[in-house]
Amino acid sequence: MNRTSPSDVKAWCIGRGFHPNKTLGQNFLIDRNILTALVDAVGAGEGDRVLEVGPGLGVMTEALLQRGIHVTAIEKDPALAAWLRDSLLKEYPNTLTLIEGDALETDWEPLLAQNFKAFASNLPYSVGTRILMDLICQAGAPERLVTLVQQEVAERFAARPTTPERGTAAIWIQTDYDVQIVRSVKPSCFWPPPEVTSAVVAMQRHQRSTLSNEGKAMLRALSKQVFTQRRKQLGTVLRKSPAPFNKADPIAANIEPTRRAETLTLPEWEALTATLCP
Repeated sequence: MNRTSPSDVKAWCIGRGFHPNKTLGQNFLIDRNILTALVDAVGAGEGDRVLEVGPGLGVMTEALLQRGIHVTAIEKDPALAAWLRDSLLKEYPNTLTLIEGDALETDWEPLLAQNFKAFASNLPYSVGTRILMDLICQAGAPERLVTLVQQEVAERFAARPTTPERGTAAIWIQTDYDVQIVRSVKPSCFWPPPEVTSAVVAMQRHQRSTLSNEGKAMLRALSKQVFTQRRKQLGTVLRKSPAPFNKADPIAANIEPTRRAETLTLPEWEALTATLCP
């Protein structure tokens, strides 16, 4: 089967009585140019290891394997997992590892001990952000993350201070990764087409954070607390927050208490966190 052929994909679904599930984000990529851009953005080469969540019919999986990349793919849908076993796993028994299960229930630590060079995914829109947030919080998260997500989600990941899209997702990701929106993807590039425009997002690990792993965990908890009242002034939110967040000191971090959460830069978030765990 040509996995980027709309007629082949439709015929596969009809022939098996398979109905794509919107909840599971089963919108299959059928555009060869977008597929090439996506795989190029992964930046992996022969012999590298890549972790993929939600391979679906295996369009990106196959493209990665054809480049000599070792792929570990996590697929929740039993019908799609069976198809991948009967097709790609038989063709690439030495370079494809298939895990049938829910990425939301994955025990990340032993899996990430395999030292993946990159993570690649056409993430389900309903749970994609949660999967990505779970992944980046792991000490062994790959140095490069490339995914297809909704355009508005991509903009939240890349949001800069003072922009309305700025929230916890941007802060959590950008603490460890530089974010680039590679390109927009029209609904017509998928079958069935989603109702929204998508985007390819690439995230590359940097080493600019001064926080320990424990400090980063505190930063995530602190930003989550503050953004529950994002329209209020920082000092007011912190004073009324439960312990230990009410001990965070904007003045000690050289931040005006009248500022609002979305205006803070990453160094300012780190300085504010340091007042809780110096």
